[in-house]
Amino acid sequence: MARFGAIVGGRCKNAAATVIDFIYPPACPGCQVLLGRHAGVCAACWSSLRFIERPYCEVLGAPFSHDLGPGILCADAIADPPPFSWLRTAVAHDGLARTLVHSLKYRDRTDLAPMMAGWMVRAADGLVGTCDVIVPVPLHRYRLLARKFNQAAELARAIARLTGKPLLVGALRRTRPTKRQVGLGIRARQENVQGAFSVTEAGKAALLGKRVLLIDDVYTTGATVAAATRTLRRNGAAEVGVLTFARALADHI
Repeated sequence: MARFGAIVGGRCKNAAATVIDFIYPPACPGCQVLLGRHAGVCAACWSSLRFIERPYCEVLGAPFSHDLGPGILCADAIADPPPFSWLRTAVAHDGLARTLVHSLKYRDRTDLAPMMAGWMVRAADGLVGTCDVIVPVPLHRYRLLARKFNQAAELARAIARLTGKPLLVGALRRTRPTKRQVGLGIRARQENVQGAFSVTEAGKAALLGKRVLLIDDVYTTGATVAAATRTLRRNGAAEVGVLTFARALADHI
């Protein structure tokens, strides 16, 4: 009987998928050309992506134009060390990558999160395995209400499914509304997120002594993830690593 139920359930699932494919045929999120499956991009759009790979700064993950040897840090990491232990990013925030971020964030394309998360895990180059828990950068409740979901949480949820790491969605909170960071300078970004985060009582217990993987969609100046990291560290986290999908990148160092 259980086997019969499983067969029927599987057929219903396949039928539903067929209907969805008919209504929303799988298409490249960059150029809308039809594809053979969902969660993919066409060859032309794939070739336009700038994946961030070694050689790069071991702390900030900023790519170097040529290999300077193991353990080399960029000037920013030396002059102004971040509060987090390391940062890794999948792609440069331009072209298709920007389209994917905007589609996820503003067009309700949560179906893109698993694909984006897979690229992020690959970019972490094994560092996800050194973390104990996954925490997304939170939205303030007003913005969450307006947007309906948190794009960082969607990416974090997909990464948790891929890696089996525990996901702590409610541990870190944004306690006051902040301006959008787009268009703000470095100092203004820092001031905008200063004191904007807190950790819940349950979060303190869950984070105590843990190595945290902090997830966000885009890294620009680092003000947001730095503020979130400081809050996590003050509330018991032993270490914080940051993983983002894209980062603003003018060129290789």
